[in-house]
Amino acid sequence: VQLQASGGGLVQAGGSLRLSCSASGRTFGGCRLAWFRQAPGKERSFVAAITWTGGGTYYADSVKGRFTISRDSAKNTMYLHLNSLKTEDTAVYYCAADLPPISAAFRATSYTSWGQGTQVTVSS
Repeated sequence: VQLQASGGGLVQAGGSLRLSCSASGRTFGGCRLAWFRQAPGKERSFVAAITWTGGGTYYADSVKGRFTISRDSAKNTMYLHLNSLKTEDTAVYYCAADLPPISAAFRATSYTSWGQGTQVTVSS
């Protein structure tokens, strides 16, 4: 499946953004989808994941209560709503899709389909 991420941009601290990840080539049905982010000089880290069928969601502690992951089955699109943004949220955000078990859903190596990344920059 090919993924296309979009929606990044420059926002002030405390602001909001919505990232989108759409699929082509197949539907997301049966997949687990996730958002990861990578700041300069740092490793790619888990942000949030959602199970396409059932809608179970999982979050990194650093974003819990501020970010919301969701999906629109009709549009075959996943979203990440970023609220109360902080400067430390600045990173390139990537969407990913695959079939990992829950125990592995937090590891970037569990995913073989990746979007191209979208830059989120939060200014103070």
